[in-house]
Amino acid sequence: MFLSALVFAFACLLLASVGPKAHGSPAQPAVLVVDFSVPVDPGSSSLMAGALAFAKSSSAPAIVIQMNTPGGLLSDMTAIISVMGQANQSGIPTYTYVTPNALAASAGSYIAMASNKIIMGPGSEIGPSTPIVVGGTPLEQNHTAGAMLSLMTSLAEKWGRNATAARAMVLSDIAYSAADAYKLHLAQGNATTLQGALFELGLGSSYTVTQEGPYDQFLSALSNPNLNGILIFLGALALVLDLYHPTFFLSIAGAIALVAGLVGVEVVGASVLGIVVILTGVALMFLELKLGHGFAIIGGAVVSAAGVFFLFQGVQYSSSTLIDYTQVEAVGIGAIGVVGGLYVRWILGPLRKKRRMTGPESLVGKRGVVVSRLSPVGEVRVEGVIWRARSASGELLEGEPVEVKAVEGIALVVERANGAN
Repeated sequence: MFLSALVFAFACLLLASVGPKAHGSPAQPAVLVVDFSVPVDPGSSSLMAGALAFAKSSSAPAIVIQMNTPGGLLSDMTAIISVMGQANQSGIPTYTYVTPNALAASAGSYIAMASNKIIMGPGSEIGPSTPIVVGGTPLEQNHTAGAMLSLMTSLAEKWGRNATAARAMVLSDIAYSAADAYKLHLAQGNATTLQGALFELGLGSSYTVTQEGPYDQFLSALSNPNLNGILIFLGALALVLDLYHPTFFLSIAGAIALVAGLVGVEVVGASVLGIVVILTGVALMFLELKLGHGFAIIGGAVVSAAGVFFLFQGVQYSSSTLIDYTQVEAVGIGAIGVVGGLYVRWILGPLRKKRRMTGPESLVGKRGVVVSRLSPVGEVRVEGVIWRARSASGELLEGEPVEVKAVEGIALVVERANGAN
């Protein structure tokens, strides 16, 4: 039943992510406008793939990317450019409209350059376009920059734009205003509104808007390696603490966080080293269940904090807003680990020991006497309390001394006491 509900909810997410809204006259097939006011990540990549499928099914004459993006991951940028190429091969041209005071920055500038035409609004900018390899070696940085320079140049030449000006966005980290981009023949026009851009492109007034749905937004949320590492850490910590005193809600929340974090590192292609370090920290936290002194949780938090730092190492992206792992996040993870460890050491640990000392398990090894014949089940008195008991050494008669060997639920397992006949 739960699995069926989960599948239904996932299907609803997929359907919700497609919900385009129509504008203008429906007499002719409408242009598909993609609201790209989002970073370049797995969510926006999924958005563009869905947009192409919708454009084909609705016979849209063109796709217009209404852009305002700081950039993002290079892997998803190239995936979006590939989708745009597929659209052109299907006879559906793609255009970019950078809205007033908006950005086609970094990875967004490559996507704009891959479109058939670029229209820019007043106050908007295109570029800069220099790629970054987080924690990469100079050789890795040079290789990535060289590849992106080649891509930018080929895209500019493909659509007859100023390749020299386009190369400068990569080599010199330059951004061009709408006016400069038009003068340098990077953009093909200016417009203050979407309707004006459609007029500039000769696409009429009928259009349909699509934007990221819940499923795309979910992918976007999981594209931050820092968040993924923190989710894995918090999920593991919640599960460990819940094993001390089960609370169904905490177990479910911990499992969801752990799975979401693991899915996220796969989605973004995070560093294997970072994943290994975080999982080592998780293993240390689960070791706490055996040790019980709290220090393993603290150590696991410290190791996990280092693992989160390593998760983003080697990831290639181009963005005007850097996704950085701050000292605040590292200290926060460590602080949560310290609090969790001390909670186990000072509160949960003593409570668990107290339960062992005062519960039925504390009777193991104690002696008592049979009050109702065990053949093999009967009753015994241990420390003044009568218990249901089962004999593990044959029939025992009333008055015989016994020793408690184990506890089965609310019953005791007893044997004839040493020295007794």
